[in-house]
Amino acid sequence: MNNKQFLTQLSGKCSIDDSQASEHVQTLVKVLQQIWHDGDAVSLSGFGVLEVRKKNERISVNPTTGIRMLVPPKLVLTFKPSSILKEKLK
Repeated sequence: MNNKQFLTQLSGKCSIDDSQASEHVQTLVKVLQQIWHDGDAVSLSGFGVLEVRKKNERISVNPTTGIRMLVPPKLVLTFKPSSILKEKLK
């Protein structure tokens, strides 16, 4: 599903037009970005937990050349689904 399909489905479920649905999604994304920027996790009941975690630096090896490289530390977004969501996906 692409963004346009998602917005169309969301606008149909909420009885709003596509532009309003787009504004709501953009606002949600901005709020989530600010929460993650502050280092907090977002827990959605029945869905799961989204949080930013720090990955430590590590050594990686290029399989074709065999050259070893140092991969710097970085922040990654992780998702842990709730048990309710896991059951629905089975």
